Amino acid sequence: MSDFAKLKATRKSREAKKSYMSAVSNATNVALNNHCTLERSDDQAEAIILSNDDSGMQVDTAEAISTYPIASNAAPASTPESSVTISDQAMDVDVSSGELVDRAGFYNNAILSNLEVRMSTEEGKGRGIWSKAPWRPGDVLISVKPHVAALSNQNLETHCSSCFGPGEALKRCQSCKVVHYCDSKCQNADWSMHKHECPALKRWAAAAPSSSDASSSVAVPSDAVRCLGRILWRKQKLGHESIWTREIQALQSHRISLSKAVDDQHSQLHTHLAHALVRYLGLTSPEGLAEYGLHSAADLVDLVSRFTTNTFTLTSPNLTPLGACVSPAIALINHSCDPNAVIVFPRAGGEAKKDEEPRMQVIALKYITPNEEILTSYIDTTLPRTLRQATLRETYHFTCHCSLCSHSPRPVDHREAMYCPRKCSGLCSVPTEEDPLTRCTKCKSPVKDTDTVLDALRVGQEALEKAERLQFSDPKKACQLTTNLIPILTSAGLFPSTHPLLALSRLHTSLLITALPSTNPAAAIEEISSPQVQEQSGIAEVTEQESATSPTFAQQKLDEAIRASTRSNAGLSEVLQYGHPVRGIALAELGKLLSVDEPAPKDVKGPDTSPSTENTAPNLTPLLPGSASPNPMYPPSGPQRVRLAYETLARARNELLIGFGRGKNEGGEVGQEVRHLVVELEKEIGVWKTGIRNVMQSMPRTK
Repeated sequence: MSDFAKLKATRKSREAKKSYMSAVSNATNVALNNHCTLERSDDQAEAIILSNDDSGMQVDTAEAISTYPIASNAAPASTPESSVTISDQAMDVDVSSGELVDRAGFYNNAILSNLEVRMSTEEGKGRGIWSKAPWRPGDVLISVKPHVAALSNQNLETHCSSCFGPGEALKRCQSCKVVHYCDSKCQNADWSMHKHECPALKRWAAAAPSSSDASSSVAVPSDAVRCLGRILWRKQKLGHESIWTREIQALQSHRISLSKAVDDQHSQLHTHLAHALVRYLGLTSPEGLAEYGLHSAADLVDLVSRFTTNTFTLTSPNLTPLGACVSPAIALINHSCDPNAVIVFPRAGGEAKKDEEPRMQVIALKYITPNEEILTSYIDTTLPRTLRQATLRETYHFTCHCSLCSHSPRPVDHREAMYCPRKCSGLCSVPTEEDPLTRCTKCKSPVKDTDTVLDALRVGQEALEKAERLQFSDPKKACQLTTNLIPILTSAGLFPSTHPLLALSRLHTSLLITALPSTNPAAAIEEISSPQVQEQSGIAEVTEQESATSPTFAQQKLDEAIRASTRSNAGLSEVLQYGHPVRGIALAELGKLLSVDEPAPKDVKGPDTSPSTENTAPNLTPLLPGSASPNPMYPPSGPQRVRLAYETLARARNELLIGFGRGKNEGGEVGQEVRHLVVELEKEIGVWKTGIRNVMQSMPRTK
């Protein structure tokens, strides 16, 4: 079974990434946001980037916005294995059918034989990918390596910059002292890019303020800048008319949609990235951009806009953000808040196939019929409709008209629901400032104290934003915020999947797991002063219950993390499709928590030998049904906990087989790990049953 150390190490790897976009829920979440969140340097670094006293380069975003026409509205499909593409130059539109015609013969029938690129007939949509055959949940629709990728600054020392796998004994580049690799094989695979990147990193560090931390945000450019640099170096190597370059050029740009206002956030971001890129490349005159195919400031802003619009977050198999990547093939896929597919990085091949990593895969979440469009989500779909729409307009410049945004399949959207005030098992929509009147859909009872609910929602959102900012700089304070606010929201009657309660619950779970105390006996050794010294200093002997290293304290913290994780799973199961990778990962996380050896078991009388699972079913929720009251029986202890861990991990594996792919994928790296844990727990349960059987047989029979 897993232990505290492994569990904590997994959670501590979830590092923050500052987003240029909007306030999408951080928790983990991450994986719901298929598109990239970009980190920005601090004020000091930005001052260096924007200084132009010696560069002679100026980028006026407002002027560049109106200079050149917008680029094509979508990206072509491509596969790195055969460099087969569908680019703007290679496609015509059949007016009668609205389909794209591959007149250059670039269409890859071998890999995308059951998919095709079409022009959408819906207003506001461009190209997309449609199915030509039926697909099952868990089928791999597309599998490609990104055109370019870059690790975030926080992961440069802990992950390989070639295969993007984690490592404890990585080899650092002796020249730039920033990039790390697994071995010489990974270094050689990345050398075509790093030979340009290496001097650029040294040049950047030399211009940065002196810092004792060589990998600080000041000394190293962000993943966005480094990824843009790799795009330009690759274009320079392959040529401006190459298929690879045309694929990048065909990506959608929103340059003409940018505001010309000097204080506009997005215009400032584009200016910031443009100046940073120029400085990173070491250019001192506008003529230097020409060798990269950029002949004006508008071309430079177009490049930045294509990047920010079409970049994906590169994640680990457990959905931890690692960096940024660009794939024109997958950028073709349009958005829906109720997607039928998802983008993941399963890393299913393990160490044997790390040379094929990082590999992006599009996995079917639902049954897909022929002539049905493949759709993924660009944003966190656990957010309520108003926040989703605001994020899409701000970041991607469109309004979503998917089925979930147009009309809810339920009378009440579980993302913004609350329990009936009369506890009739019905639900009400949460009140809003515009429409404070709401009533139960079942018994029609009105919610009377709407001001209390509105205040709880407002305070909860403010606490969520503050806790997300503090979760890495001051996790103790962040945990205090989530601990205090969750009871306020639950007492207001909010449903577990309602925002911001669900986001707070997920963040709270993450913080609790990170803070789990060690159960290592050696770490529990304490020095105790003599009674005289204690009396003189006024220090009383610490009791076992108060000791942060005692088994009882560790048991309490473990149980608290299990309850928080169960609450998060209950919320996610209401708003995400069965098999969604976020659901699978959260369920696997809960199973691992339940499988951890109990430091101070509450039940040591013996195992439950009944093969039925009915005894554990009532304990599957931390709250009593229809209320916010905690269930005193949850989580169970002893053999019941082992059985519950087994059942939870088995359920997690079934969902991971969908979210991360069936067949050879086997649910990805996490799914394979969960399968091993299930086998171990099966053996443990078998030992319990064998032991009880032997005891029963050895007992004297009474006449």
